[in-house]
Amino acid sequence: MKFLCLECDRQMAFDERAVPGDGTMAAVFKCPECGRKTAMLANPMETQLVSSLGVKVGGRTVPDANFEGIRSGVATGSDEAFEPPAASPGAVRWSVEAVERLGLVPSFVRGMVKKIYTDYAKERGIEEMTPAVMDRARTDLGLEGM
Repeated sequence: MKFLCLECDRQMAFDERAVPGDGTMAAVFKCPECGRKTAMLANPMETQLVSSLGVKVGGRTVPDANFEGIRSGVATGSDEAFEPPAASPGAVRWSVEAVERLGLVPSFVRGMVKKIYTDYAKERGIEEMTPAVMDRARTDLGLEGM
């Protein structure tokens, strides 16, 4: 994806990345010719998706590590990658119904969705994930249209 300045017909360059703290992320682009800026705002779900894919917005400041792409692919390839160990204190139990509902989520984002729901439950002291808790989380996190 590229952004073009309508006035100069030039490709805009990455200028800065901002993380407001509400789960969103903004990337600002600047025209090298006239200096006009534009921003792209990603909602919390899009921000999580980009992060889970290992995309670095704005480029890197350190060199790639050996086999980095392979490591990141292996680390995020399992639905259980985000699940805490069964014996860990504060772990969220998933009801059979909630697991079935999670199974309806496309597999390539299932781990991320599970992490979002699990984090929501942990932050609120909820010990068991149920479809009702999932509905409340979607409303509270503003994810209803997704």
